[in-house]
Amino acid sequence: MGTNQLLQAVKINDWELKSRVVMAPMTRGFANNDTGEVGLDILNYYKKRAKDGVGIIITEGINPSIRGKGTFGIPGLYTESQVKSWKSVTEAVHEEGGLIVAQLWHVGRLTHRDLTGGYPPQAPSPIKANGLVHRLRKPFEEPEEMSVNDINHVINEYALAARNAVKAGFDGVEVHAAHGYLIDQFNSSITNNRTDGYGVTSEGRLRFMREVLEAVVKEVGKEKTIVRFSEIKDDIPEFKWVDPVQNVKEFIRIFKEVNIEILHPSTNDFSQKITTNMTFHQLVRKYWDGVIIGVGKLDVETANEAIQEGTIDIAAFGRPLLANPDFVQKVKMGKGLNSYQSSIHLKRLN
Repeated sequence: MGTNQLLQAVKINDWELKSRVVMAPMTRGFANNDTGEVGLDILNYYKKRAKDGVGIIITEGINPSIRGKGTFGIPGLYTESQVKSWKSVTEAVHEEGGLIVAQLWHVGRLTHRDLTGGYPPQAPSPIKANGLVHRLRKPFEEPEEMSVNDINHVINEYALAARNAVKAGFDGVEVHAAHGYLIDQFNSSITNNRTDGYGVTSEGRLRFMREVLEAVVKEVGKEKTIVRFSEIKDDIPEFKWVDPVQNVKEFIRIFKEVNIEILHPSTNDFSQKITTNMTFHQLVRKYWDGVIIGVGKLDVETANEAIQEGTIDIAAFGRPLLANPDFVQKVKMGKGLNSYQSSIHLKRLN
C-alpha cells in the first residue's frame, strides 16, 4: 500500500512527530455549552489518537471569545476555567508522546445572538449570510459592522487565546482563516465592502488576517503557528476564486511577511483541480517552500504519494480517524479501516 512515508517519524521545527499523520480539526460539540470547558470525554478522545501514533492533533475549533461561537458545545480559551480544563487534555496527550495544537476559530457573521450571550454577530460589513445557523436552525442575523476599535479588540482576543493556549500546555496554535468564517470574511470582497484600511483593495482586505497572525506569532512563536486558508466557504458552496493563482500568491506573500512556516490549505477534495492543471496543494507548493499539511478526503495511498512527490509534508485525516481511533496501527498492520457513518460517529466521542 506504500505507507512508509506516512508512517515515518518526522521533525518539524521543534516538534518530533511519531508519524506524518495529522488529526484534522473537526467540530464535535461536546464541550459544556454554558462554560466552554472540556471534560473527561474529550480528554479520552484525543488521548486515544495520541496513543495510536498520530503525529500531531489539531483540535476542534476553539473560540477566542463568546462572540466567536457558531453552534452548541464549542470550547473556549478565554477564561481561566477553560484553560484549566484544556490543561488536563494536553497533559494526557503528552503522556502518550503526542503533540496537540489548538485551532482558534471565530465564526464572524455565521452565528446568532442566541449563541453569543445576546450579542449580535460580528463581521467586516453588515452583509447577512443566507441559510440557517448550524443546529440552532434559525436564519443568520444581519451582522454588526466592526469598528476599528472592535477589530483591535478581536485581535487582542486572539492574542489572549493564543497566550492561554501556551498556558494550557498546547504545542502550538492554528489560526482558522478559512471556510468563510470571520478572518475569511475580511479576506473576500463578497463579504467585505469596507471603505477604510481593512477593505477596498486586496491588501486592505487581508490586513485583518495579517494582524491576527502577527498577534498570535508574538504569543506562540512563528515555528509553532499554523494558518488554515481556503477557497471554499461553508455558507457559499458555489464560491470560486476568479484567479486562483493571484489569490494564492497574495495569501502567501502575507504569510511570508509574517514569517509563518506551516500552512494548512483546506479543500473538500485533495485531488480536485483548482486551475487547469494543478490542485490547490500543488498550486500552494509552487509558491511555498515551507511545511504544507495536506487535507481533503485523503486516503492512505494518495497521502503517501503526495508526500513522496513533495507536494505536502504531513497529511491530515478527519473521518477515518473518527471511525478508527486506532487508524495508525491499522495502517501499519495493513488492516482494513472501519467506514465512517455519521449516524454513529458524530453522535458520540469514541
